[in-house]
Amino acid sequence: MASDSKHRPVYVISVAAELVDMHPQTLRLYERKGLIRPGRSTGKTRLYSERDIEHLREIRRLTQELGVNLAGVEEVMRLQHELDDLQGEFEAEIARIEDELREQGQARELPAPGAPSDPKDRPVYVISIAAELVDMHPQTLRLYERKQLIRPGRSSGKTRLYSERDIEHLREIRRLTQELGVNLAGVEEIMRLRHELDGAKSHLESNVRRIQQDITERMTKWRTLPAPHDEEDEHEDQ
Repeated sequence: MASDSKHRPVYVISVAAELVDMHPQTLRLYERKGLIRPGRSTGKTRLYSERDIEHLREIRRLTQELGVNLAGVEEVMRLQHELDDLQGEFEAEIARIEDELREQGQARELPAPGAPSDPKDRPVYVISIAAELVDMHPQTLRLYERKQLIRPGRSSGKTRLYSERDIEHLREIRRLTQELGVNLAGVEEIMRLRHELDGAKSHLESNVRRIQQDITERMTKWRTLPAPHDEEDEHEDQ
């Protein structure tokens, strides 16, 4: 989890409930469902952070303004927690690299900065094949694209091309709507977060590679610098 002040547990349950205009029992229910993850004091008292408050307000927006059912809210908050954890992983990875450099004075072998992207993102399926793979009508896929639930690529001739990740997203949309009964507003929120999560993971990996590559280049330059001459040795040589 990220170490900034937003994640510091400070509010007891009564204060947190007042801040989000909910009953404390509602907060306990949401915790049991895994929608929020308050911290604990040494005496096991629940303590909520600013980030928890933001999550609770988001839950209220989803349920009261968008009419998303609890199954849909669970999906949204699970993805939101993944994004929070990903940010924490990024910060931890940067700290680990810095520690490794301090302790060892060298960097690991790294993949080239232009390493190929995930093959799952390569657009390969035309719409008729994609629709068959997910058991949907092509018109449904067009609707989902207009709603920005999926984002297929385009060929040079502007033909829609779907990737393996698009197929995964379409199957997830079907699961949300058919199995969990999530309404379209809820699906839009969930898929927006899925796209954000995919982008954040890619950004994290790219940033870590870039930082490590920069460190590698600097370490290579340092190793090739000429060693400094000892002044006393120079005088003795004379």
